[in-house]
Amino acid sequence: MDHKMILLTLIGPDRTGIITAVTGQIAAAGARIRDIEQTVTHTLLSLSVLIDFPTGESDQKPLIKELLFLAKELGLDLDFQVISETEYRRKSTRHAYVVTILGGEVNAGALARVSGILADHAVNIERISKLTQGQLRCVEFLIATAPDLDVKAMTRKLLHAGASLGVDIAVQKESLYRRAKRLVVMDMDSTLIQIEVIDELARVAGVGEQVAEITERAMNGELDFQESLRERVALLKGLQADALEQVYRNIPLTPGARNLVTILKRLGYKTAVISGGFKFFTDRLKADLGLDYAYANQLEIVDGVVTGGVVGPIVDGVRKARLLEEIAEKEGVTLDQTIAIGDGANDLPMLGKAGLGIAFNAKARVREQATFHINQQNLDSILYLLGLSEREMAEIAG
Repeated sequence: MDHKMILLTLIGPDRTGIITAVTGQIAAAGARIRDIEQTVTHTLLSLSVLIDFPTGESDQKPLIKELLFLAKELGLDLDFQVISETEYRRKSTRHAYVVTILGGEVNAGALARVSGILADHAVNIERISKLTQGQLRCVEFLIATAPDLDVKAMTRKLLHAGASLGVDIAVQKESLYRRAKRLVVMDMDSTLIQIEVIDELARVAGVGEQVAEITERAMNGELDFQESLRERVALLKGLQADALEQVYRNIPLTPGARNLVTILKRLGYKTAVISGGFKFFTDRLKADLGLDYAYANQLEIVDGVVTGGVVGPIVDGVRKARLLEEIAEKEGVTLDQTIAIGDGANDLPMLGKAGLGIAFNAKARVREQATFHINQQNLDSILYLLGLSEREMAEIAG
């Protein structure tokens, strides 16, 4: 005979002592709590408790009667239903994922569309959390799926819907590794900062339009990165070295970049910038932001003048991915515990290697190939994908 359990649900005004009273009544009856969950929305409490009796089911009715009286005293509505052990175990073996919806506003239409797609795939939403304060800008769904669900197909539909709704959607497996990231590696140009440094240097050198065109095609994956870099650097020949300092002084950080690094550091993360740009700039950003690692290309400068050459191996997509692995190994973290952020085609190998690879305001071709992509103004919005709420971010940042 299938063992029976009782799911109790109490709803009503929140007040001190409810948990004490309810669990005390259950304990006095000799019942066992198999599961418990409580949420409070503003002042409305919802408490669910799954119980059974180790010695049998004969004492269920007296307990329910006592709990009905208790609920009335506490001003709560009590409902209950019988759950079989088989049903409980079947639901317990389902796979858990987190769906994050992020945008300038996450409205009712967006929630309806996303939840509709989940329902179409027989996915149950077990918990909904608001991660922002005030206006609804980030919502997190904890979902349970059948083991045989095609998660990739469901995710594709969600991403397509997100594009039409003007929101970003990410689907991550809920596991220890989602909450135990330890290393964040970032691209520099158009990610950590808002410009492409080589384009700014080219503008000073008088070859701005020519270099910018090559950069655009390279970042979109239309050109070989190494060849395109050598071609662009060759056009910088004769540029005075003090132009690099001039460009650096005017570099605009991406909004939220400093806050992102501050929060990550206070949470104990290691941080790195790995760039297809130039070491002159990554070294200064490392010092300014307090990053742990910085890697980039070395411009050849002789007698205070850029020669048009590059010294040493070029940091292309393959090398970015390799450097990510090397840093992770040095820090003793697994790749599942790493996050990579970038916007260009040369970032794709690094994004694919990391446990969480995020295309940030990326080129169209990059968005199509990246598993996660967000199009938000602030770089620190990435923290929502780690489950951090706006309140928690403010508390950590001080």
